[in-house]
Amino acid sequence: MTTTANQRKVLAILAGGLVLGIGTAVTLAAWNDSEFANGTFQAGAFNLEGSATSAAAGWGEHAAAPGAALTFTLPLAGNLSPTDTVYAPFWVRLDSTTTSDATVTTSLESGTGANATNISYAVYALDEADACDGSATTNGTLLLSGSTLSASTAGATFDLAHGTGVAGAAQKVCFIATAGAGLTEGGAATGVWEFAAESN
Repeated sequence: MTTTANQRKVLAILAGGLVLGIGTAVTLAAWNDSEFANGTFQAGAFNLEGSATSAAAGWGEHAAAPGAALTFTLPLAGNLSPTDTVYAPFWVRLDSTTTSDATVTTSLESGTGANATNISYAVYALDEADACDGSATTNGTLLLSGSTLSASTAGATFDLAHGTGVAGAAQKVCFIATAGAGLTEGGAATGVWEFAAESN
């Protein structure tokens, strides 16, 4: 056999080895695995309700028009004379479905009527045991005041805690309204106030 024939055999064997080597690499298995996680997100509930009596059946939601009707002390708000001052309590709380605490801001929504410029007001936060009367100005925390039913000066905010399956503790507030010296005889005035709760 010639050297060239031997070289051809060696090259043929080497070529076969290369083919076998490539074939072996292709048959290797690649293993892989995956793991997955999921999260479900449920929004909480948030609802403020009010009451003019704080009785169990008196709680509900009140839109701006007309709002919850306040019951003022004597002399009746429907029979005011100049310099008369009347008082009315109100309560707000977070309802039983609420899952977050809140900070509440008081504001004047509107003041209308012929005597809107002749009624001044103030709104105070009180402890439940405190009376809604003239003592509120010293026992309470001023939330809002105005020299007329179209003016407002902001005071403090207050916090409300949510309950667990029950309504949160109520905050008592006291409205104080005073008729001015320029009160128009027979003229009416209506004030609407807002308690805006923001979740914490």
